[in-house]
Amino acid sequence: MGGDQHLAVPRDARGRTVDDFLRRTLPAATAEHVAELLKAGRVSLGEKPVRSGRKLWGGETLTVKGASPRPAPRVAGPEVRVLAETAALVIAEKPAGQVVEPEPGQVSLVELLASQRPGFDVAGRASPGVAHRLDKQTSGAVAFARTDPALAALRLAFDEGRVDKRYLVIVLGTPPAEGRFDTPYARNPENTRLYTTRVPSARRASLAWRKVEQFKEAALLEITLETGRTHQVRCQFAEAGFPVLGDALYGGREAREHPAAQALGRHALHAARLTVALPEESVSAESPLSADFLSALGALRGKA
Repeated sequence: MGGDQHLAVPRDARGRTVDDFLRRTLPAATAEHVAELLKAGRVSLGEKPVRSGRKLWGGETLTVKGASPRPAPRVAGPEVRVLAETAALVIAEKPAGQVVEPEPGQVSLVELLASQRPGFDVAGRASPGVAHRLDKQTSGAVAFARTDPALAALRLAFDEGRVDKRYLVIVLGTPPAEGRFDTPYARNPENTRLYTTRVPSARRASLAWRKVEQFKEAALLEITLETGRTHQVRCQFAEAGFPVLGDALYGGREAREHPAAQALGRHALHAARLTVALPEESVSAESPLSADFLSALGALRGKA
């Protein structure tokens, strides 16, 4: 955690337990981590340690004392390419085919960063804090927090729209030179593995695009992602009639079997630029196109 944290308890938290308040207030804190903090006497009111289960009255200030984070398990894997780095954040490049967070049987970007870079201290562990993700087969820039306060600031920046996310995507067909989607967004009731814009939902999904290059059968677009829904780009363009090249989930047979998709070997979506505006700094990074994406573009330009 680094230094001590002073947490002001709002009046409307009256009657809640300190355990519940800490779980909701400390970014990425698990019930286990909160229990460890309380058991170790690292949460206090004034000079007096607070015990688990204590009811809050609202208006007080809790102090969470810093301590060295628990080491994260070390894993072997390729060197992570860091695109930008500050005291608060690390923006790293995620290759296609790699998961962001740990999954059984797979080495994640989080685990590799924790093994290769010093200075992470989130939820009591020497591991990066996650505020957003990319699909496994999507490549590009991902931001990670170094500390609990940085993770809270990063999540707030996403919530308040202070993160500029630019993607490059290849779609089939001839979309307009520019455009925007702002649609309902929900799980598809006919197949819960998928999402759809075609059912009533209070949840919205929005993005804007401009065409960078038109090919004979496809187009390269730059997307400004205004919301970050799961599968959003792939779903919205597929349902608008412009499936993402190589997309096995939403794209259909043509998108999967197109010759340029064979050169790519995945869906053609890349997080090309990420800018995060935090209260004390703005961090920006660009991720160059990978060799497989460039191969797909070369195949399309050969057809033009």
